[in-house]
Amino acid sequence: MARRSNAREAKMALRRAGLAEDLKPVRPGETGGQFKPLTPSDIEQIEAMVYRILEEVGFADANEHCIETCLAVGATYGEDQRLRFPRAVVDDALARCKRDLTLHAQDPKHDLRLSGSRVHFSTAGAAVMIADPAKNEYRETGAQDLYDMARIVDNCEHIHMFQRTCVLRDITDSHDLDVNTAYNALMGTTKHIGSSWTEAGHLEDTLKMLHLVAGGEEKWRERPFMSISCCHVVPPMKFASEALGCIKVAVEGGMPVLLLSAGQSGATAPACLAGAVAQAWAECLGGLIFVNAIKPGAPAIIGTWPFVSDLRTGAMSGGSPEQAILSSACAQMGNYFNLPTGTASGMTDAKFPDFQGGAERAYTLSCTAASGANIVYGSAGMYASLLGTCPESLLMDNDVLGAALRITRGIEVNEKTLAFDVLKDVCLGNKGHYLDAGQTLDVMQTEYIYPDLSDRLSPNEWAERGKPVLLEKALARKRDILENYFPDHVSDEVDRQIREQFRIFLPRKAFGRVETDGDSTTVQEGQVI
Repeated sequence: MARRSNAREAKMALRRAGLAEDLKPVRPGETGGQFKPLTPSDIEQIEAMVYRILEEVGFADANEHCIETCLAVGATYGEDQRLRFPRAVVDDALARCKRDLTLHAQDPKHDLRLSGSRVHFSTAGAAVMIADPAKNEYRETGAQDLYDMARIVDNCEHIHMFQRTCVLRDITDSHDLDVNTAYNALMGTTKHIGSSWTEAGHLEDTLKMLHLVAGGEEKWRERPFMSISCCHVVPPMKFASEALGCIKVAVEGGMPVLLLSAGQSGATAPACLAGAVAQAWAECLGGLIFVNAIKPGAPAIIGTWPFVSDLRTGAMSGGSPEQAILSSACAQMGNYFNLPTGTASGMTDAKFPDFQGGAERAYTLSCTAASGANIVYGSAGMYASLLGTCPESLLMDNDVLGAALRITRGIEVNEKTLAFDVLKDVCLGNKGHYLDAGQTLDVMQTEYIYPDLSDRLSPNEWAERGKPVLLEKALARKRDILENYFPDHVSDEVDRQIREQFRIFLPRKAFGRVETDGDSTTVQEGQVI
């Protein structure tokens, strides 16, 4: 018993010690692709359908710039005012587009390399309500909420980038809304940021702000740390004119573009899942052709986000098994085309962190990660099928994402991991267990992942520690972050320049700074609004 106790203490001490980044059990960009819902024949049929849709159906509502730019690379524009893309045009864009794409972060340690079937997790959404599990109620989202969630994500190891999670409903002017959304996100996290803009002019102004943060336009173009999430289509198969204008500004401004198609099966996409996959890919490839017609090789991510309808009501069902398989199939097609691909998964229909929420998030995003999606968007914190977002859930979901990434990593099989010599020593040496084997201590942190908040205590240990509740632990951790964690990667001087040029609604004291005779001081604990 003493030997076992000593071995356990040794393990615990090792676990408490810091682990080098390259030794961690999971890291951003673990290789997926093991889960393949589509057969090779399925892929060929979907690919053929994608080409057929682009050539025979095409897109309505293209704006003048899009028409002129795409005609110049071989597209056709019919009397029915639809823009169509012959196969040669599609193939030319696929030959010229950028495949090995890096999403830069403000802190280079958070850079994300999107290539092959490397997997990363991101937030995403445009929630209009905050799910407050402590009060068992929903309330409107605001500017402070977005900044707070960015700070929380900055403390979540397995959420690799921060895409806007909510709408700032306390800002009514659309220009101010777009600028402040970008500002609040970039002030709250050092990771790569995704945001959206309603008008091209708003994005042009935001780029000026990003140049200030980067230290100039040239430095921004070297390391663009924010991407545009652009719904360039209104499914089925219609371009969104203003979004096309935003794409033009983004591409010319050096900003990576997420080409987002968000059809809903049974409503704005075919009810049959194969048809929904084909439509989503056709819509996104139409956007990719436009991007590369503007600038060949411009950074772009295929954002196939087909959603699922509950056909009994027509409502979206983000936590359905059909959503899991649909997102996974889209990711598999991304691996087939060898394009940087993101899709949405992990969105639950539950209203709060509960059994339904955890189960739906776990099985949907585990499938999608294992299928090899380069970015799994909406993977944390989203409830009520994207209508609500929960800050505390980001911390709990971080454990789920780590586990899903560990599943994605799989098992390494070689002479060392088969461990015959260790087995022989234990069995022939009459030791009876592997607890104090050298290999056990060596791999306890490199082979195994451990949750930050979730509970693995025995019932007796759980009772001895006051019967901790997961949600209460998350609430306490959230309070600690919001009271004490204020990223300072954007200097006071740059922040002042931004505030001189733009109407910024978030007060400086909200991120730990106040003005005193022209200088800034740190806000004391408890002053955060």
